[in-house]
Amino acid sequence: MNKTGYFTHPDCKKHEMGAGHPECPERLDAIEDRLIASGVKDALACREAPIAPIADIELAHGRMHVAALRGLTDGLREDIAAGGPSHAQIDPDTSLNVHTWDAALRAAGAALAATDAVLAGELENAFCAIRPPGHHAGRDQAMGFCFLNNVAIAARYALERHGLKRVAIVDFDVHHGNGTENIIAGDQRILMVGFFQHPFYPVGGARSQASNLVNLPVPAYTKGAQVRELIAEHWLPRLEAYRPEMIFISAGFDAHREDEMGQMGLVDADYAWITKRVREVAKRHCQGRIVSCLEGGYNLDALARCVEIHIRLLADV
Repeated sequence: MNKTGYFTHPDCKKHEMGAGHPECPERLDAIEDRLIASGVKDALACREAPIAPIADIELAHGRMHVAALRGLTDGLREDIAAGGPSHAQIDPDTSLNVHTWDAALRAAGAALAATDAVLAGELENAFCAIRPPGHHAGRDQAMGFCFLNNVAIAARYALERHGLKRVAIVDFDVHHGNGTENIIAGDQRILMVGFFQHPFYPVGGARSQASNLVNLPVPAYTKGAQVRELIAEHWLPRLEAYRPEMIFISAGFDAHREDEMGQMGLVDADYAWITKRVREVAKRHCQGRIVSCLEGGYNLDALARCVEIHIRLLADV
């Protein structure tokens, strides 16, 4: 049996925010091409992401936020029919087209389906090749390329629908997962550990001092050796003491030295090291149960290489 799942859906490539936008459909193509060419995809249990039920999305998001996104999509269709613009703007960096809502439902659905499969014992772990990403989406706000917070939805789902008592979220994107923090700060059933470039987007960085958050802000040009040291000193002891029953990963690869979105200096081997350490914690405390969801990563070559490495280590191939 293939023990690592690979969840995605063609709808995730229909969402786009205009020519030249870094968060583009080609990101998923680059990952897929790399996994096929390397033979890694053959070792995975490939599954199509379902549409996430609204009731499960609302475990992490307010009803008005969900209704607003649906309303924007319906209004955009009417505008296009009347000869209006093809995109509705959320913020200077973030817009939706008529396919964005469906893509967001599939992205969240991938995380939920992966959670179901891992908790059922069908898979040990899973990677969700999805977009739009999610970790900037707060309970009531879309921002920073994100509309629904895939990892926060899945974490709450594991608690509320599957009855887990403790889950962890690991966020290694170059940007702070402010949306995830907004949703889960103070919820002692969820431990969130992350590092991020600071000062950087979003302005202000970490905003909460809640005891279930381990935020590690680092300056621009920080290299992998320093990040590894911080993880060993701060993340790992907290994860070990917490003993999570499942781990969710916000897998952003934009802290890579080749990625111009940020100014950090991680290389391929650093993502391998982080994945190994997280997997060791999962093996010790939760039967290896991990659901990893794609966040950032905008240099297509570095993204594809690092996702391949990440998945190889999850799948032992």
